[in-house]
Amino acid sequence: MKKLLLLLAVLFLATDLSYSQADTTKFRKKTQRDTTGYKKGWTPLGTIGMGISQVALSNWTRGGENLISITGNSDFNVIYFSNPWLLKNNLSATIGSTKTGSGNFQTNDNAMLLENVLIYKVSNVINPYVSNEVRSGVLNGYDYSIDPIIQTSAFFDPGYITQSIGAIYDKPNFSSRLGLAFQETFANQFRQYTDDINTTDVSEAFKFQTGVESVTSTNFRVADNLFFNTRLRLFSAFNQLDVWDVGWDNTLAAVINNFMTVTLDALVVYEKSQSPKTQFKEGLQLGINYTVF
Repeated sequence: MKKLLLLLAVLFLATDLSYSQADTTKFRKKTQRDTTGYKKGWTPLGTIGMGISQVALSNWTRGGENLISITGNSDFNVIYFSNPWLLKNNLSATIGSTKTGSGNFQTNDNAMLLENVLIYKVSNVINPYVSNEVRSGVLNGYDYSIDPIIQTSAFFDPGYITQSIGAIYDKPNFSSRLGLAFQETFANQFRQYTDDINTTDVSEAFKFQTGVESVTSTNFRVADNLFFNTRLRLFSAFNQLDVWDVGWDNTLAAVINNFMTVTLDALVVYEKSQSPKTQFKEGLQLGINYTVF
């Protein structure tokens, strides 16, 4: 019960990524002051929201179990523009938990991203940039496919920090960058993500990689109340260019009114240190949203 109350408290602080992107698109069209499409000065963007689905059965003969699922997404953006400098900051998080029957709550969504990108706009096409990205889970992660279940991750265990420098093409609704990247992976208890298989006498808690990173994202209006957002991140270390980390996140959001949104999310992940197989997650949700700013 205490875990449920804690989860509810966290979710009330969560924000909905898909609706935020939809609101961002409309907001920028109203406030652009420059040929770049960005408003001069500081522009904050963000919403809060959560989704709950629940089924309760009593003396039910048609089969099934009681079910409660709680999910939340967060996305705050702060953009600063003073020609020729453009600073884009994003903090987003997704958390979710499901309880079936008399079982315990199980984590089904769990991610946090902090991204900072500084761009020097010397042209209207390609510009230099530097960036920093921090990725981690928020809740404890478990492998529920085995009995008994085992914990596989915790907050910043593992944690990923990536710095990159290179060239970027950036517009308010589309951005694509490619650069030299330095990625640090941190772990404490779960060192399978950082351990060097070539050293059998020690289990490393830190891994440093130099390689190439590409990040492409876009959001656009499909219809009057339908918006699509996608972000594709690729990373490969120089010592294994035949292996690429892939993170491809897609969100289709249908805005019903000022506080309700239906979202369809599809996430594809491939990271060899996590799993030798491609990971896939899909979710359909009706959420309640509130625009903070």
